Amino acid sequence: MQLPPSLLEMAPPIEKGFADINLVRLRQRGMVTHESGRTPVAEDFRIIKRHLLNDARASGAKAIPNGNLIVVTSALPGEGKTFCAINLAMSISMEKDARALLVDADVARPSVLKVLGVQAERGLMDVLLDGSVDLSDVILRTNVPSLTLLPAGPASRHATELLASRNMSRLLEELANRYPDRIIIFDSPPLLLTTEASVLVSQMGQLVMVVEAETTTQAAVRDALARIEHCRNVNLVYNKSRAFSGAEYYGYYE
Repeated sequence: MQLPPSLLEMAPPIEKGFADINLVRLRQRGMVTHESGRTPVAEDFRIIKRHLLNDARASGAKAIPNGNLIVVTSALPGEGKTFCAINLAMSISMEKDARALLVDADVARPSVLKVLGVQAERGLMDVLLDGSVDLSDVILRTNVPSLTLLPAGPASRHATELLASRNMSRLLEELANRYPDRIIIFDSPPLLLTTEASVLVSQMGQLVMVVEAETTTQAAVRDALARIEHCRNVNLVYNKSRAFSGAEYYGYYE
């Protein structure tokens, strides 16, 4: 039986490897979208991304190995790392000469897709567990120009070992080098909660650590930084500060 034209027009297109991000909900939550305009949050992430992009594109003596692999993490849960990772990826996708890939690497408690309002069954863990699964099988194109997603995939009790495996190293090399204009943003587990975070961070070119204003203690920040002391390119984002007219503010420190 053939559907009438009116119903066909209403039905969303079904396309393999495609995710329809709920942009209306993101805007309602005050997050960055291509249509959000010059909001304070959008402007803050324009500042944050500029330094990261400059380092990702550096050449010669200033070049950073895998500089286009950027991991976003925090010392503890609830500091806003996923919020910052999504906003950063969305802001980078607005660049005229860059594409963003957002990876949900918080494999124990993935939340990127939930925030974006999309669903997927397979992802990063499937590629690491099954050699027959290719990146192209699990990366999702989206309704946002120049933004793709790599979901976490199923949980695994061997997540730390998988993230430290040669398969992961090869996957990161492929991600870093397949497209020279692509910036890959990883939403990582909190540094003080799991061992996966330190393993993942050790393979990244740049790190952004989100610190919740007036909540995260100096001791927690010091302990988290001690776990990534081998990283040379660490940046701090001071999140949820209300020091400016009662609005949330995102400070940036290198």
